[in-house]
Amino acid sequence: MGRAVGQREAAQAGPDAELASAKVNLSLHVVGQRADGYHLLESLVAFTGEGDVVHFAASERLSLTIDGPFASGLESDPTNLVLRAAAALGVDACGIRLEKRLPVASGIGGGSADAAATLRGIMRRYQLSVPDDELDRIALTLGADVPVCLRSRACFMAGIGERVETVGPLPDVGILLVNPRVAVATAAVFRELGLAARLAAGEEPGSPHPPLPAQWRDAAHFAEFITLCRNDLEAPAQRLAPVIAEVLDRLRQETGCLVARMSGSGATCFGLFPTREQAAAAGTRIAADHPGWWLMASQLR
Repeated sequence: MGRAVGQREAAQAGPDAELASAKVNLSLHVVGQRADGYHLLESLVAFTGEGDVVHFAASERLSLTIDGPFASGLESDPTNLVLRAAAALGVDACGIRLEKRLPVASGIGGGSADAAATLRGIMRRYQLSVPDDELDRIALTLGADVPVCLRSRACFMAGIGERVETVGPLPDVGILLVNPRVAVATAAVFRELGLAARLAAGEEPGSPHPPLPAQWRDAAHFAEFITLCRNDLEAPAQRLAPVIAEVLDRLRQETGCLVARMSGSGATCFGLFPTREQAAAAGTRIAADHPGWWLMASQLR
């Protein structure tokens, strides 16, 4: 199946820019661990209409500048995933600017979304044609979440991130993302999960993800399905950052919140609402009580 065109057109922010949409793990089942230490996951992933923005301009060399509200502490050296993504496509002359709008180490894509947006933007700008399987191979060398971020639309992800299938259209559903401005390292959360030791002790990994329905009728039906799933990293992340429990409790108190859960390895949490307007109204109320928290209301896709 040809997916490359859809990947390139997924999230354009303008003729010389690409949107790196926030990625939301609506569910995340850890179902095993490989001998090399990589965890096996099953996850329903969706994206928002907002995120970082990667800008491209003519240049005599490959360079990266970073600005935006969450640029602090990010390095523009060759190890940055944006530069690695451009280099992986053979580009050595492009001025790239990353406008960092999303919090770092927050469980909503971050560098993976930026790398995927760079791949899409570079391919579009230079009219490159890369076979689907090769593009996915390149994406996976950059990070386990980069292949799903390439699609930038609702997908079911399995394995270590190499098995990605787009899913049917989501119903209209609003989402509110809330991050208490606490960075949580993914590696630390997996260590806290301690799956290897539990498997060695004879414990079984978590149960598989429930099968997706043929379609979701509406936001309430969608949220009902999400409640049947889980995020196996939520408990270990809360042990490392107890404020996550406070965020989840606050979301669940909001009128119209259909379900609240942590995304990815945290610390960003989400609440699903029947409409974007209800999500935004909840965000206004929460911001008044917690002015230090980062919030973003959007629509899932």
